[in-house]
Amino acid sequence: MSNSNFVDYVKIFCRSGKGGAGSIHFRREKFVPKGGPDGGDGGRGGHIYLKGNSQLWTLLHLKYQRHIFAGDGESGSGARCTGKDGEDVYIEVPIGTIARDAETNEMIAEIAEHGQVEMILKGGRGGLGNWNFRTATLQTPRFAQPGEPAQEGYVILELKILADVGLVGFPNAGKSTLLSVVSAAKPKIADYPFTTLVPNLGIVRYRDDRSFVMADIPGIIEGAHEGKGLGLRFLRHIERNSMLLFMVPADSDDIYGQYQILVNELKMYNPELLDKKRALAITKCDLVDEQAKKKISKHLPEIPAVFISSVTGEGIERLKDVLWDNLNQQ
Repeated sequence: MSNSNFVDYVKIFCRSGKGGAGSIHFRREKFVPKGGPDGGDGGRGGHIYLKGNSQLWTLLHLKYQRHIFAGDGESGSGARCTGKDGEDVYIEVPIGTIARDAETNEMIAEIAEHGQVEMILKGGRGGLGNWNFRTATLQTPRFAQPGEPAQEGYVILELKILADVGLVGFPNAGKSTLLSVVSAAKPKIADYPFTTLVPNLGIVRYRDDRSFVMADIPGIIEGAHEGKGLGLRFLRHIERNSMLLFMVPADSDDIYGQYQILVNELKMYNPELLDKKRALAITKCDLVDEQAKKKISKHLPEIPAVFISSVTGEGIERLKDVLWDNLNQQ
């Protein structure tokens, strides 16, 4: 995913269609000079829907389409003819997209699977024609209902990456390197912080042609829940992962302390993230000897932990086993 093509946040203005007006009409034929009312109803306004599309992975196609309007309903006519309904609009979005009201921040809809359709703005109802208002005492009603007005407003669309395993760690913890080793993904890799500016996805092949999806999330720093670094912009991508793989380099001064900082950032952002399954990968273990590994092992959190090196391949298969076992626990 190139930096310019990955868009995970857009704000668009939407307007549904207004309902058509009911008709005020009376039956007039050659031998029926004073026929009764026969005004038809107006058509409803078009709705605006979100539709999940598994072939999309970004909101880029909406970046420059900031105004979306549905069709208006047409007015009714004589002979009790109902007006044509307004044209509905379907906005195709990637799986994992959430729609929020821009004013209230209330969630309107969430797209979780391919083909799922959710209405975000309802079109106005068509007005009733005068045929509907005839009674025994009011045989020639000269009024009809107007159509309901359209709904409009700004809608925020957010994409949250959907993956089985999310990589969580400080900048330069080796997340992108691991993803490039275990999958065919080719994320940008360099020896400076925040090399990764967009989430990257890779399919990890496992034994017997099985596989799972891994997401490389841009690095977290202390204070990310307050928006520091790339904080809030990417913390939301962690919410949609089934399992979190924390990554801390073996040459860090305090591995347990760094792990606790990462956990605390997730907790401050969304406490529900701590309910997810967790594992720890101590990366760059080719930089330390066996004696150092034994010393590190005495001060690790009580979660599955694996020493790995993406350079030498040490521990990679063991890590896959740990991830697969945790993903498939009942």
